[in-house]
Amino acid sequence: MIESLLLTATRVLTFDGQRPLTNASGFFFARDGRLFLVTSRHVMIDVPSKHLPDRIEIELHTDPGNLGASIGFSIPLYRNGKSIWRQGQDAAGEIDVAVIELEREALPATAVYLAFTSAHLHCAFERAEIGSSILVVGFPLGFHDTLHHLPVARQAIIASSFGLRFRGHGHFLPDARTHRGTSSAPVVMRIAPPNAPPDALPWMLLGIHSARLDAGTRDLDLDETLGLNCAWYADILLTLTNDRPGT
Repeated sequence: MIESLLLTATRVLTFDGQRPLTNASGFFFARDGRLFLVTSRHVMIDVPSKHLPDRIEIELHTDPGNLGASIGFSIPLYRNGKSIWRQGQDAAGEIDVAVIELEREALPATAVYLAFTSAHLHCAFERAEIGSSILVVGFPLGFHDTLHHLPVARQAIIASSFGLRFRGHGHFLPDARTHRGTSSAPVVMRIAPPNAPPDALPWMLLGIHSARLDAGTRDLDLDETLGLNCAWYADILLTLTNDRPGT
């Protein structure tokens, strides 16, 4: 049997026209009957590195009985010259999370995926603590099960006080070995949502992986990398998927 968690994540490829640019990770989030792809803002645009894709492509399973069957589903990033993704910002500046609403009717009728919902966001009934075991599910360096088109999971622990804004920013720190391509991977803990049906995803969505962190004072010859990462708190998705400003 396929682990349900693996069907929430999808590989994200960026393109400038037909020219491939980068690999990243992403996942699905559903709210009020609408479906969103969650990824990192720097996947959509990163001016300092001159990363300026005009479309992305995600991989979708197309046959419930055969995980080897998949297609690339192309998503334009601009319409009438305007970007179509939503990105977040708070008092500390930009949040490296972006969402794009997917048109369900445009997806293959047999598309196989699972989506997190607001019920999977962490809440006070179950406390995530420093040292708690978590997973980061994505496509490091594009690596994945190429036969079944599935991501891989990396083990991690919570390395900063969960619920506090580390250094004033809207993220916490997982301790995990990550690589390029893991951007936008869901950061999850094995907890079933309350009153969830038996077939529901038994995971809480804690955050969205953004990037590796390092100490600016590290001696590149003498010191290893810290192995710490930035994960934005997942409740930003409630803001980014809300069509009612101010609520």
